[in-house]
Amino acid sequence: MHNDTIVALATPSGSGAIAVIRLSGKDAITIASKCFKSVTNKDLTKQPTHTIHLGHIIENNRTIDEVLVSVFKDPNSYTGENVIEISCHGSSYIQQEIIQLFLRQGCRMATAGEFTLRAFLNGKLDLSQAEAVADLISSDNEASHQIAMQQMRGGFSSEIAKLREELLNFASLIELELDFAEEDVEFADRTQFKQLIERITFVLKRLIDSFAVGNVIKNGIPVAIVGEPNVGKSTLLNALLNEDRAIVSEIAGTTRDTIEDEISIGGIGFRFIDTAGIRETKDVVESIGIKKTFEKIEQSQVVIYLFDAKQSINNLEAVRIEIAKIRNKHPQKPLLVIANKIDALTDIQLAEINTTIAGVLLLSAKTGFGVEQLTNSLLNLINTGALRNNETIITNSRHYDALLKAFEEIQKVQHGLETGLSGDLLAIDIRQALYHFGEITGEITNDDLLGNIFANFCIGK
Repeated sequence: MHNDTIVALATPSGSGAIAVIRLSGKDAITIASKCFKSVTNKDLTKQPTHTIHLGHIIENNRTIDEVLVSVFKDPNSYTGENVIEISCHGSSYIQQEIIQLFLRQGCRMATAGEFTLRAFLNGKLDLSQAEAVADLISSDNEASHQIAMQQMRGGFSSEIAKLREELLNFASLIELELDFAEEDVEFADRTQFKQLIERITFVLKRLIDSFAVGNVIKNGIPVAIVGEPNVGKSTLLNALLNEDRAIVSEIAGTTRDTIEDEISIGGIGFRFIDTAGIRETKDVVESIGIKKTFEKIEQSQVVIYLFDAKQSINNLEAVRIEIAKIRNKHPQKPLLVIANKIDALTDIQLAEINTTIAGVLLLSAKTGFGVEQLTNSLLNLINTGALRNNETIITNSRHYDALLKAFEEIQKVQHGLETGLSGDLLAIDIRQALYHFGEITGEITNDDLLGNIFANFCIGK
């Protein structure tokens, strides 16, 4: 299957200034040369790697387009094979004409992620680096981009590979001991082995714990904005997004459904959810919206409780009761309490709010006052220390699962060392830990695993 030459559009489909069509396979350069006429009559098959050539794509006597052709010869290419990249004009018609031409010349349409799959199979990337390619393409904020780049450079996999190699060396020595069982000798220094296991345990725990941060950075941090009707939730959302995304009206209960949008704050993606106001109502549609509000609080990682400072100034105790309800129902969720519409209050009234409600943020969504303090407070709730220190952060659930299984086996090995477990039983647990390490970097794979991973890629990557 991987001996043929594949072709696909490497840029988004649709019209644009330019498009890039990619070919990969041992015959890629030969096939491209049949359809390419250089302006200086160069033979494409005789050109050195990493060169670009101006010319025309021609079928028989018909010129399809003027193009730039980039030549990458194996093994010095993305896939490790001969690769041709054709930069043509971005007309959808031209793109399809060129792709159809190469299909007639013997190419096959690439499947999802097949170029990156070939890079993995040809040893250009390990499996975790290949998966990082998809994360890099989908990254839409600075933090997720930083994590994907680190993983693609091999930061995570090199750390795992080094530990796996050290563990493999000790496993070999323990396996060797089994061949000399009658002599009762120890080739593996148990003290050094214990130190290695402790080091592996420490690294695995750190990586496993990082998933909590990595997962929210990768997918965006959901923040539910809740409160009574007409307190300014939609106005706050618009102020945060700097656009009129939500309907703003003086009529209570305007927001009948949840409205979601995402922005980047300090390089971290936050997904704000403006919910229907919480109140007693006989309106069936509004009741459904309020029910969804409680569902969104369950799904969110952070809750913003917003109240109208002007309306509540004479009944702050009621606000405190509502805050207590949310805290009691969701004690683990960070809660930011915001007094909105403070532009309508006096300094004495503002001081009263500060005194009565601990930790309240004063804000005017209408004027924008306090919005910056809110964004800073949101950032402080997220543990970005590991990101700032450029530590390895896990974002992939497959890696997380493999790390958990490896950690479980390493704990068995540690317990075996402490209790003097026989070498043959110790070796079984070590082999299992090595297996789960290998699953991450790709030393151990199967067709189903590869199919599931690369099916999530776009065509042409």
